[in-house]
Amino acid sequence: MSATLTVTQPSANAVTVSRSFDAPADLVFACHTKPQLVQRWQLGPPGWSMPVCEIELRVGGAYRYIWRSAADGSEFGFTGQFREIAAPTRIVHTEGMIGTPGEALVTTTFEEHAGRTTLTLTMSFESEEVRDQVLLTGMTDGMAQSYDRLDELLAEKVA
Repeated sequence: MSATLTVTQPSANAVTVSRSFDAPADLVFACHTKPQLVQRWQLGPPGWSMPVCEIELRVGGAYRYIWRSAADGSEFGFTGQFREIAAPTRIVHTEGMIGTPGEALVTTTFEEHAGRTTLTLTMSFESEEVRDQVLLTGMTDGMAQSYDRLDELLAEKVA
């Protein structure tokens, strides 16, 4: 049984996604920052892989993710730069889709209580229109599927 993904719109240009995991914050944080772990769960819909996962985890460091469809070989990707890192409680970074203009500012917090961690991710976009376009892509459905895989990975106590 998967946990509930909560999606809200705290402002005209932002979306917040929240979900709890049955794992300590340091483990959930590691699964978001170690490439070999990110590649195991952050895949979106079935049939996609992440052949490129580069993470330079430092303020000013960059990351790059490329996903590939097994069905037709099509690819898409994201890149950005880390602005703040406070392990294991907070990450702030930019995020832009490779090949398209614009970027979002993403703040992710990891709040632990009694061995359970609530992840809260807020994406702030350039405008309400951009936010609405991103939501129409099915982004939150893909996130829900990926977070279900993260539950499985966390159960292995991998980090």
